[in-house]
Amino acid sequence: MSKGPISKFIETHYLHFNAAVLVDAAKAYESHINERGKMMITLAGAMSTAELGKSLSEMIRKDKVHIITCTGANIEEDVFNLVAHNYYKRVPHYRELSPDDEWNLMQDGFNRVTDTCIPEDEAIRRIERHIFDLWKDADRSGKRYLPHEYFYQLLKSGVLKQYYQIDPKDSWLLTACEKNLPVIVPGWEDSTLGNIFASYCVTGELKAVTVKSGIEYMVSLADWYMENSKGKGIGFFQIGGGIAGDFPICVVPMLRQDLKKADTPFWSYFCQISDSTTSYGSYSGAAPNEKITWGKLSKNTPRFIIESDASIVAPLVFAWVLGW
Repeated sequence: MSKGPISKFIETHYLHFNAAVLVDAAKAYESHINERGKMMITLAGAMSTAELGKSLSEMIRKDKVHIITCTGANIEEDVFNLVAHNYYKRVPHYRELSPDDEWNLMQDGFNRVTDTCIPEDEAIRRIERHIFDLWKDADRSGKRYLPHEYFYQLLKSGVLKQYYQIDPKDSWLLTACEKNLPVIVPGWEDSTLGNIFASYCVTGELKAVTVKSGIEYMVSLADWYMENSKGKGIGFFQIGGGIAGDFPICVVPMLRQDLKKADTPFWSYFCQISDSTTSYGSYSGAAPNEKITWGKLSKNTPRFIIESDASIVAPLVFAWVLGW
């Protein structure tokens, strides 16, 4: 693939330290895909609010991503941005905010994520009205779906098109929905809409079982992994730490050790973008080698850790893989 100006700049200037690891990881990602391997991307933090969809969507369209694991916050915040982008408020001086400033933002209906404030009414409550109808219909009929399946139903219904405020091609979830990409959302209840769903369970309007659980996600991931890990295998590109990465990477030792499927391939590529300090007991900051002892990676798995800001690094890696 011929390379564009961003990739040429990276290759010319990113020669040492974390910059060099970025290039090594990007080249290994590219090789993995070129050799017909598949790739999981995991999204932690606030990557959707950081508008990672501008590059991640194209990665999905060009078949550089084959499955996504994300937090409940990342799946909902991509949709929030899709329907309410023009109402967002940016606070460049967020480090200088006083408790009174924070209180005033809350009173004005804004939920702050670093320098970006999500509007309560135009984003969260707008989506709540429509997704509640899907929850309620499923609840009445005794049907159950995984969290991302409700989002896919919502997007496919077309009811949100009236609100779109960004170019739809920049929504990674909408792109994933169009390709019916597998999405894993462990711990979905730890999200704004997850909390809202729980509130309806408290009032008795909905039953908790109407949304399937993380255990059911692990079962579906195990099936997907066994079906897709032949040949070059499946790579693991982890953005940030936490449950988005911790949950899916464990499918391999579960298959190998708990289900006694000893011929299950290890993850065949691993890269993590993290600014977590490597320290005793910090899983998010653990060096990739530690994952060998847990039966997640082979001693031969290409392993990279880029210690930097994911909102800077991930689009650059994607640009390289896309040839930009």
